[in-house]
Amino acid sequence: MEKTRIVVYRHRLWGDVRLSANPRARRISLGVRLSGEVRLSFPPSVSPERALRFLDEKEEWVAATRRKMAARRAAEPPVLSPEEEKARVERLRGEARADLPQRIERLSRLTGLKYNSVTVRLTRSKWGSCSSRNDISLSLLLMTLPEHLRDFVILHELCHTRHHDHSARFHALLDHWVGGREKELQRELRGYSTR
Repeated sequence: MEKTRIVVYRHRLWGDVRLSANPRARRISLGVRLSGEVRLSFPPSVSPERALRFLDEKEEWVAATRRKMAARRAAEPPVLSPEEEKARVERLRGEARADLPQRIERLSRLTGLKYNSVTVRLTRSKWGSCSSRNDISLSLLLMTLPEHLRDFVILHELCHTRHHDHSARFHALLDHWVGGREKELQRELRGYSTR
């Protein structure tokens, strides 16, 4: 299989822009990382010049998204001492136990997507997971996300009860349940960290 080719381009407005010619990409997609870094991904059949024209067409969106990311960085909590971090985790654990089980139950009833069990634990590597037996595990750090992104993560895991992969059918199902906003919400979620 063809490999992803990555180059860094110096843009007149955005500084270093990461361009990825990705064989799995079906269209040009644009993202802004929490750091403010701009990334463009596109199929190898699309020229880098065409991808950069797409970036120029989205100038207002990039500017607004970078402002949002800068505000989010400014609002990030300071580094905590071990004692403070332990207290924060315990507070989030209590909030998660009160919120997440009823949230997944509500979304399960709404969508008809059935899960076997749900556990809430401290995981920093991912927001959630779904086993082959449809046991769903959710990170208590979901409580640091806005409610609409909590719902998005839970819907993502519920869709895995039907499709245990990231196939086109999985993405179509998830996109259906988030009103056609899967890519937009995924981009927004990338702006948050599980730290």
